[in-house]
Amino acid sequence: MHFNPYGGAAAELAAALVNTDPGAGAGELLELLREHGYKPLGVLDEDQARELTAWAARLSPVFDRTPDQVDLVNDLLATAAARPYVSTHDDRPPHLHFAPEHAPTAQRVRAFTAAGLAHVVCEDPGRLGRCARPGCGTVYVDTSRNGRRRFCGTRCANRVHVARHRTRTP
Repeated sequence: MHFNPYGGAAAELAAALVNTDPGAGAGELLELLREHGYKPLGVLDEDQARELTAWAARLSPVFDRTPDQVDLVNDLLATAAARPYVSTHDDRPPHLHFAPEHAPTAQRVRAFTAAGLAHVVCEDPGRLGRCARPGCGTVYVDTSRNGRRRFCGTRCANRVHVARHRTRTP
């Protein structure tokens, strides 16, 4: 499935934040932002890292596909979003931002991820999920063509299928 930049990259960054170790420091979180192509990167101190860790905990329930998913996203937007505006930083073509480019990194990431989850929930809320393997808990954004993803990856899917096969085999 094709999402706009907020529905795709921003929602995937939200999932990555949720899946990150809650004890991650500023260096680890900056590396995560780099890996996800988040720009402009800026600086991230330990206080902002703690803010992002707390923010990840607030993002997590959105992936549970509960009836209050829209309310959860609206709460995130109310907390994080500034007025949208068009930006052209880093020689990129015009694109929307939901926080000023020069705002602290944690503030910009909150606005970016809240907007991304909002776009996905509006387009197809079933594209957000949590791994179906008992004990896993990893969240994901389903970008598959048919939208039927149930596991965070092949490893968890294989574990569940092998366990199911073993229970059927005498």
